Amino acid sequence: MSPSLNPELDLTVSRVIKAPRSAIWRAWTDRASFEQWWVPAPARCRVQEMELRPGGSLVTLLSENGGDFMPHLRGCYLAIDELERLVFTNSLVGGWRPAEEPFMTAIITLREHPLGTDYTAHVMHKSNADRNMHEKMGFHDGWGTVTEQLARLVERRS
Repeated sequence: MSPSLNPELDLTVSRVIKAPRSAIWRAWTDRASFEQWWVPAPARCRVQEMELRPGGSLVTLLSENGGDFMPHLRGCYLAIDELERLVFTNSLVGGWRPAEEPFMTAIITLREHPLGTDYTAHVMHKSNADRNMHEKMGFHDGWGTVTEQLARLVERRS
């Protein structure tokens, strides 16, 4: 079950992806696939940790302009419902440890659709100020771009 959207605290990206849920699930749960789409190109992603279980770590690194890989996301999986939902946060790190700078929780939902999969990324924030900051940082461009990259990857494979 996903919480309802609170426009004061939440941001979302939704679209129909013309691929089966299993292909999108694999792109979210296979390290090599995840690295191909998780950050807006031409930046590159490296998965340092991906422990697919509640309490497991999700740690990614980012390289821009061919430079060194730097910290990008350090978080914790909260729920993993195969082929349906992934929930992760950067408010905790692996092992349920509190994070130094909590910012958001993301719920990724995959639902059957006649054309493929109804995909939604629902990103929740602790305050309106954090939500607005994330929006000004380019949430829609960033999450929109990576969702488009995800769609291209899985639609090409399907």
